[in-house]
Amino acid sequence: MCTDPETAGPVRRSLFRMSAEFSKPVRRPSEMFDRLFAGSDPAEVSRAAHATAVALLSRVRDEADADVVQRLISFTARHGIDDIAELWSQSPARSLPGSLWRLYLVQLSIHDDPETSSLLYERGRAELHSADAVVAGAPTPAGPQELMALIDTILHGAFTGDYAVALDRTASFCRVVASGATHLADDYEATEPHRSSALTTRALRLSAFAADLTAAARLWRRDALE
Repeated sequence: MCTDPETAGPVRRSLFRMSAEFSKPVRRPSEMFDRLFAGSDPAEVSRAAHATAVALLSRVRDEADADVVQRLISFTARHGIDDIAELWSQSPARSLPGSLWRLYLVQLSIHDDPETSSLLYERGRAELHSADAVVAGAPTPAGPQELMALIDTILHGAFTGDYAVALDRTASFCRVVASGATHLADDYEATEPHRSSALTTRALRLSAFAADLTAAARLWRRDALE
């Protein structure tokens, strides 16, 4: 196996970068749910994505190192999303790397704009007549700081607890926020149609995330999430 980051391929170079301490500026995507990074060899990217996702979860669960877990939880806040994206963004939604990618995207979307996340979550909680707010586990009311703590706790559970529970909680969070975005879009439809359209698009993406994460949780429980 290649151990020199200068001679490794683009995907393997990401492995070296993820295991090292970074000093580069944080890079954030402008369109959180749209930006994808292509690899030169799709088959190699797919193999690397699955291998790294399995290895990452296995290592953390076997070693139970609190410092490692904390670095993984805070990875995107310190280093941006590009390195993770290069590894996992091309994976099928209902796969292990694809579900990990979506967990990180949801986390980053909250940390990037916790005020909007809180606004949408609280509106969705009031409008959505389901158990999703309970499953997600946010306090009442859920302010910006509470939501950032919530998603970090969920991600911590993904690495140290029941992965399916983390997926289900994130899916429920997405459904609540999608409901809030939908109702807020209705409020703006007559006066600010562009804002209404953006909120509707966000709601659709979050709903798709919720469906994929729920399906991934079912697969994990059947030992079939690959």
